Amino acid sequence: MNELLYVIPANSNKEDILQSLQEHPEIQFVSLVGIDMAGNDTDEKIPVRIFLKDIDEFYAGTAVQTDGSSVVLTGIATLNNAKVDMPIDPSVNWFVDYNMENFDETMEKPVGTLRIPSFLIHEGKRVDSRAVLADTLVYVRKELLALFKKHPQVAGIGSVNGNDITDIQFTSATELEFWVKTPLEEAAIEEMSASQVLSEQYWERTHGIVRTALEQCLTVLDRYGFKVEMGHKEVGGLKAQIDESGQMTHVCEQLEIDWRFADALQAADNELFVRTIVKEVFRTIGLEVNFKAKPMIGLAGNGEHTHIGMAAVTKDGKLHNLFTADDQKKDFMSAVGYGALMGLLKNYEVINPFVSATNDSLNRLKPGFEAPVCVVTSLGHTPEIPSRNRTILAGLIRDLGNPYATRFELRACNPYTNTYLVLAAIYSACLDGIEACVTHTTAECLAELSKEAGETGFYLERDRAYRSEDDVFEDYTEEERNRIFSAPPATVWENMQNFENHPDKLAVLTAGGALREQIIDAFCSGALLRWKTELIARIIPEMRNIVRNAKEIKSDYVTDLDSYNWNKINNLRSYLAKDSIDEKSLFTLLIHALNDGDYATASGLQVEMNDKVEELKAHYDSYVKNMI
Repeated sequence: MNELLYVIPANSNKEDILQSLQEHPEIQFVSLVGIDMAGNDTDEKIPVRIFLKDIDEFYAGTAVQTDGSSVVLTGIATLNNAKVDMPIDPSVNWFVDYNMENFDETMEKPVGTLRIPSFLIHEGKRVDSRAVLADTLVYVRKELLALFKKHPQVAGIGSVNGNDITDIQFTSATELEFWVKTPLEEAAIEEMSASQVLSEQYWERTHGIVRTALEQCLTVLDRYGFKVEMGHKEVGGLKAQIDESGQMTHVCEQLEIDWRFADALQAADNELFVRTIVKEVFRTIGLEVNFKAKPMIGLAGNGEHTHIGMAAVTKDGKLHNLFTADDQKKDFMSAVGYGALMGLLKNYEVINPFVSATNDSLNRLKPGFEAPVCVVTSLGHTPEIPSRNRTILAGLIRDLGNPYATRFELRACNPYTNTYLVLAAIYSACLDGIEACVTHTTAECLAELSKEAGETGFYLERDRAYRSEDDVFEDYTEEERNRIFSAPPATVWENMQNFENHPDKLAVLTAGGALREQIIDAFCSGALLRWKTELIARIIPEMRNIVRNAKEIKSDYVTDLDSYNWNKINNLRSYLAKDSIDEKSLFTLLIHALNDGDYATASGLQVEMNDKVEELKAHYDSYVKNMI
């Protein structure tokens, strides 16, 4: 396996690429990877001989086209205007995806596919997620360089003069959480919930085939140069069983893999490929991997904490972390760091739609599972002692011994969040905050970020607070959280409405031209279409099955409590799922509202449906436990 080619480095010239492919005939296909508005990546098998022959056309974007109906570019590529060109991107790494189940017998090597990150062009404009991030970074870089020239002395980083800055680097990294289970076996939710509360799984030793698969993942990812930092068990799961042959069965565990940061665009590409590798490695060993944000209600979901950094390159070639203060024991951050964090928080209402665009993603963001529920940050109790608050949305990460480590961690993302669009929105928002803070001292910035709700500041909204060093889940009631930090959206519709409800914040994202109105409309329309379709075709049928399975239990010994409980259960069942001539059930009303395009009503009905079904499940659980 060490003889295989795993990566063609970024910015390789055509001659070197051709030579590498000719030296590795096991690479038999190329696949152009474009990312649509939903974060889906294209994948196809083009014989490598075509790429070798027509490499110039691949660079120009004339070699490969796709049908716009095959990708999520809602309102952009339509059935009567579907042509989409796919020029390749030579500025990032190209990875080779090997099929370990298809060995070329003559070479005794697995068949490889060279996956080439690409852009999607419709009517002469780039309309894909990768392009949005790439173009945003160009804009933010240009604006920051001009800003530092105008204000060369910024509080907290006096060692860096703005006139000496020649370039800005944007770095990011994501952490991948996922559930792994034996295919077709149902999870024991109640047992795993107890295990989670007892903290029996977190940092526990892996065993058997799970250990083997995890170790193989780390080994393979290092071959690609990802510089894996850690693989470990997460909070969810239960102990597997061993059958008579000594094989592990009933596997259901939650794992996490972390790897080194990279340039923001490369980091988003890396995440996509890591997900593919992890899924394939576990599949070949007979295990199923699930990256859904909340695959099992009542258990910990899968997060993908996203780290954001920013550095300046000066004329002498040195790299300077723009978030790190010169005196880390005096200041939490520089004014640039404060500004970037405040920009993210102030504009989060229009970032959140990109972070949480599905029913599944919003199911994860509930109190009690270390997933953020409101817009708030934590810096630590004092600059001298860095700390970590796991209950907030965006946290400051510092290491007094390593000034390059200062960064922010956005905790709301999940493995299916479109990282390209999220990073584009975040860096646009950071620019807005930095512009507001470069003329202020670090003390003024700290006071602004730490202000109480109702206090007027120079940048943040008056009626809200943005910092807490407390446990946001336990130290505040839901009413207090919503009042102090603002109420989170309950549905996809509510989240998408933030684009309309906050035009001033939307203007921050669209200022650079990459996240233009056409792109945001396409993203929003696609998200709402998936929301509607999933509710009608998947969620309501699943809820209907829950109602049907809540059946009366016949017993020779029935108490008045049993009869009382069953009446409550049956009334809930009827309210949710039973129509009459004069009155429609909640399920029917929701379906009609969705089909009529009355999304505001549908959103409210979805919230009510979720609450009623949870109420039904709780009552039925009590009912069953009392039957003997």
